[in-house]
Order: sequence, then structure tokens, then C-alpha cells
Amino acid sequence: MPLTLRWRSAALALVPGLILAISACAAPSGNARLDSVEASGDGTLRIGLILDNTGESAFLNSSQLAAAKLAVAQINAAGGHKGQPVELLPADVGADAAEFTRDAGAQARSLLDARADVVIGPSDSSHAPAVIDVLSRAKVPVISPANTATVLSGYKSGGYYFRTAAADSAQGSVLAKLAHEGGAGRLAVMHEDTGYGKDVAVAVADAARRLGLEVLPTAGFAEGKAGSAVAAFKDAAPDAVVVVARRGAQAALAELLNAGIPGKKLLLSDGAVRQYGGELGARGLDGARGVLPGVFPGTDFQNALVGTDPGLKDMTFAAEAFDAVNLAAIAAAAAEDDGGASIAALLTTVSGGVRPQDAGTEERAACGSYRACMEVLEAGKTPDYEGESGAIGFDANGDITSANYMVFGYGPDNRATMEGKETATRAPAS
Repeated sequence: MPLTLRWRSAALALVPGLILAISACAAPSGNARLDSVEASGDGTLRIGLILDNTGESAFLNSSQLAAAKLAVAQINAAGGHKGQPVELLPADVGADAAEFTRDAGAQARSLLDARADVVIGPSDSSHAPAVIDVLSRAKVPVISPANTATVLSGYKSGGYYFRTAAADSAQGSVLAKLAHEGGAGRLAVMHEDTGYGKDVAVAVADAARRLGLEVLPTAGFAEGKAGSAVAAFKDAAPDAVVVVARRGAQAALAELLNAGIPGKKLLLSDGAVRQYGGELGARGLDGARGVLPGVFPGTDFQNALVGTDPGLKDMTFAAEAFDAVNLAAIAAAAAEDDGGASIAALLTTVSGGVRPQDAGTEERAACGSYRACMEVLEAGKTPDYEGESGAIGFDANGDITSANYMVFGYGPDNRATMEGKETATRAPAS
């Protein structure tokens, strides 16, 4: 089943101009990622699922639901948690789509009533604070497979928030690398005046300077008003231009092309990558390149997902959701406890990240499935889970420290095809 690009304009328009307060309502004290805990589970691991995409983005729910079901089925086939089947909540998950059209905070409260030990979701970054606030106070960890807003790295959750999707700013080093490898010496960065645009633009500029590129002053623009931004650097004749935008991407690209800047000089952030076709001038984007987060699903994983949901047509965030469920179960197994605090305390360790108290004290072994990680535990070693989305390694903020990106190139038809992949790694936050 081919993976298409149709989701990008929907998925990345979920959080335009996102502004989040960097404080939580009565977040629990301490840091669940570091604190020692006492067992509090009841022997049954219950994994809740929040799917909050509606309207034109509702199709994104199917891939995450299929991935969660697949992961739980494989976990139970491998013995479940302490010999008991793992439960996926809501109890009628997938049977009643109306459940996933409810407010994300209401879904979180419903999962607490159902005694969820850990929750996978939400998808929309703007819904994350409401979910975190509800669940962190109850000491239930949240693992989002789709939140990308950079600002969430600093959200106060008491250590109960994690995400298997990379923060938006992680792509900055990849875009800078593509410019450098393409022979650029002078780089221009233009960005939409949103939190996303500014965060990614700063990350691109910083990474480019580290590579020795001359970076022109970044130019911001409001949606549909990119002309002045283009004019600000056109006379400087940059060798490459990075366009960081979501809703305003098409209009910004049209301004660049009208100014005589060819497609071969353009690099597009993930929010700007889509299949433009005839919406831009003929051959306008020929030679342009862009990035999308994640990895192209392997054949076995695709087949397994379709076996779970024969009607599945898109696999966006499926790998990240699958890995989130597996990590929750592996953490519970490593803790020998299904209590939320125990899971939160071990997620960093089993993901391949290093907590201060773990450094140099445990022999680690990589494992790519729940069953394989159980074999690692039985051998007296510490699992280092590397799943369908790649290496993870949660840091002190609950962010992944290794992010995979697919690189796309545009042809004369203004359509993008995958041509390679890159990995962005960084030192973990401590």
C-alpha cells in the first residue's frame, strides 16, 4: 500500500499559530521520570487511547487505532503483562467513532474512570495541555505519537508527558544539512509568523551557522503576504532559500517563483511539503526538496496494519503510535508493575535514554519488539527498544533524541517523490 502525501496539509494545519502556556494547572510535584516509586498497579495493564482528529483530519485516527490494536495483539500473543492480557481502552475502542469526537480532556477523564494506567495520545498539539493536566495529576503518563509543537518540551507535567514524534524544531539540522550538501554558501530563511515558523527558522539558522554557512537575516511573513519577505533577501542572491510555512506555503512559493528564484534553490519545511501539481506554475518547483518526519513503513509493518484494518488507506503516525504502546508495556514489564508512576519512571530507560541514576549501571541490549524485549529482561539486561519509528531515547523532557526524516524531491510536475532519508540527533536535555 503506497504512502501518500495527502495528509500533510491536514495534519500540519492542526496547530496554526499555536500558542501554549508553559505551565500546567497544579502539575504534580517532583519528576516522575527520575523519582523512585513504589508499586501501585493491580496486575492488569490498561492502555488508554485518545484520538482527537476531526473534520478533514479525521482520517488520521484510523492509522493510530490500527497501530494500537496491532501492538496490543502482539503484546498479548507474547504473554501479556505478568501473564494477564493487556487491555486497550475505551472498551469498545473503534466500535463507536463518536467517542473520538469528544473533547480531548473529556476523553482523558473517561479513561481515568476506566482505570487506564497509561494513555496514548492526543494527536493535536493544541489539545495536549488539557490532557496532560488531567492525567498528570492522577499520575498517569501520557505518550503522544503525533504532538510536534516545540513549546511542549517545556510544559510542566511532573514528568508524565512523553512523545514519540519529534518536535518541529528537530528538522532544522536536516534542512541546513541539505543546503550545505547542495553547495550553498549563503542561505536565506523565510518563515510564516507563527510559533511553528519562528521555532523552525531559528533551528535552521543555528544549524546552518554551525556548518559554516552565511545566514541572511530571517524574514517573517503573514499568511498570504510573503512579498516583502522575498524582497528583503532577493538582492542578496542567496544560494538556497528555506521556506518554513504551513497554511501560507503555497502563496510564499508563488512569490519566490515570481521573483525569479528557481525551484532548485528551494528547501521546504515539513509544513510546506505537499503535492502542488498545477497549483503552481509549470516546472516551478523542479529541483526543490523538502522533508517530512518519520520513516516509510516497511512491508511487513504495512501488511500487519492492513491485516488489522483492511480498509486502511493511510499510515501517518502509525509507527509512532505502535512504538508508544510497546514502550508503555515494556516499561511496565521492566518495573514489574502496571502503576502509572512506575511506567513513567522506566520509560526513559527502556527507550534507550539514560537517567542519571542509570548511567553506567545496567547492561543494555537493543530489541525491536515486545517479545524480544521480554527476552532481554529475562536475561537480566535492560531493554533498549528501537521500534518501527527508529531509535527513540527519551530525554529529561520526554522528547526523542533521534528523529528520522524522509527527504522528498520535486519534479517538473510540481509533485514530490521520496528520494532518501536523514536522521537528526542531538544531545539529550538534562
